[in-house]
Amino acid sequence: MNRWPLPEPMALALDAARTARGAGEVPVGAVVVKDGAVVAAAHNAPRALHDPTAHAEMLAIREAAQRLGDERLTGCDLYVTLEPCPMCAGAIQHARIARLYYGAADPKGGAVEHGARLFDRPGSLHRPEVYGGIGEDEAAQLLRGFFAERR
Repeated sequence: MNRWPLPEPMALALDAARTARGAGEVPVGAVVVKDGAVVAAAHNAPRALHDPTAHAEMLAIREAAQRLGDERLTGCDLYVTLEPCPMCAGAIQHARIARLYYGAADPKGGAVEHGARLFDRPGSLHRPEVYGGIGEDEAAQLLRGFFAERR
């Protein structure tokens, strides 16, 4: 069961994850919010874009930076359906995202509360507030279903 009510940005991230699944991509979605307004939304697209860095977080961060005209996303929140990997956690740090909300934990590939725990490392250049488990059940179910279909 989810730990708290589903915020609208996470519902949008889950919609983006479903879009990714429909496109044959791993179902992960991300939304960037500033001052309560959605600035960017994206889903995983490495296959479609032939780009291994085209994770939902990376695409949403790039879009938000373009729209806001700044490489620093100070004061922005990122909602993502899966715990970010090391690459995406690094981008979150560099973008100076204020708060990270994620759905499903990723014990194998995550780098926030699992694996490298990038934000907890000495010398971490930025530590966003982190809230895990938001929309966890639905996010995990999308991922499990996607991978079960491929086995």
